[in-house]
Amino acid sequence: MTRRNDPIEALIELMARLPGLGPRSARRAVLYLIRKRAQLLQPLADAMQEVARSARECLNCGNVGTTEICEICEDTRRANGLLCVVEDVADLWAMERSGVFKGRYHVLGGTLSALEGVGPDDLRIPGLIHRLETEEITEVILALNATIDGQTTAHYIADQIGARVALSSLAQGVPIGGELDYLDDGTISAALNARKRF
Repeated sequence: MTRRNDPIEALIELMARLPGLGPRSARRAVLYLIRKRAQLLQPLADAMQEVARSARECLNCGNVGTTEICEICEDTRRANGLLCVVEDVADLWAMERSGVFKGRYHVLGGTLSALEGVGPDDLRIPGLIHRLETEEITEVILALNATIDGQTTAHYIADQIGARVALSSLAQGVPIGGELDYLDDGTISAALNARKRF
């Protein structure tokens, strides 16, 4: 039986709120951390305290870092005219993991959604338009998820940008190593419509 104000139970409840962790997984994680107190729990607690103190959003692009302007925006080698628009910071980090894109980013902070009441002013779309007016951007790459809300957002941004700069989007279709039998109809349709010469 656990006490009402038990700090271990409080930690389990907090961990269970994390994406991908339910109450049972959180309980196992907390027990593991307690067993590895010196190697994991204390360093994790220290790191979380430091992140809580120092983390902030980049004023320019919306990335997360520890300075007002993130390292990517500060990097002059990335001022090559390419701007990749993503829904959230996790998407930016995924693009960076690939090591392929060498331009700058703009994080929208979500997608337009009539059902959830998210409009253009709830996202960083005005900031994107401002960047197009003040920075030397030659191409905007829309790297938004292939969902209805993602595509609605992409079309809205395309309308707002007009002919100011070149506009492109990520290719969609069959992933490398993908088998047609396991793909959904929308993916197969997108792949067929975006086919290229062999």
